[in-house]
Amino acid sequence: MGNGTPLGRVRGLGASHHGTDHWLQQRLTAVGNVLLVTWFVVSLLRLPLGDHGAVIRWASNPAVAFALMLLVISVFWHLRLGLQVLIEDYVHGAARLLALVALNFYAIGGAAYGLFSIARIAFAGGAA
Repeated sequence: MGNGTPLGRVRGLGASHHGTDHWLQQRLTAVGNVLLVTWFVVSLLRLPLGDHGAVIRWASNPAVAFALMLLVISVFWHLRLGLQVLIEDYVHGAARLLALVALNFYAIGGAAYGLFSIARIAFAGGAA
């Protein structure tokens, strides 16, 4: 192992293919977000403006509720993946672990709250 070449300095530091799964997940959730957010915005624009009941009836449709749940999961997963990379690159020491734990609690909690809200609307069937 030489120390003079760039290759010699990085030998033995671990597998270089370890991050490809993370990178691929981030790209796939980005594509899913583009598709689902586009569907969401177009669907909301087609509803009557300011009619809360119409939105509740729309969201209580099982197919719509399922798509909304996929949207919530995809957005929060993508958020977690992107911010994890940011934290790992720029936060050092004990603050890194604390930031990663806080990020996981936020992402899981936000997704759970969103999924619970959608399920409540879907199962209530528009009855408020």
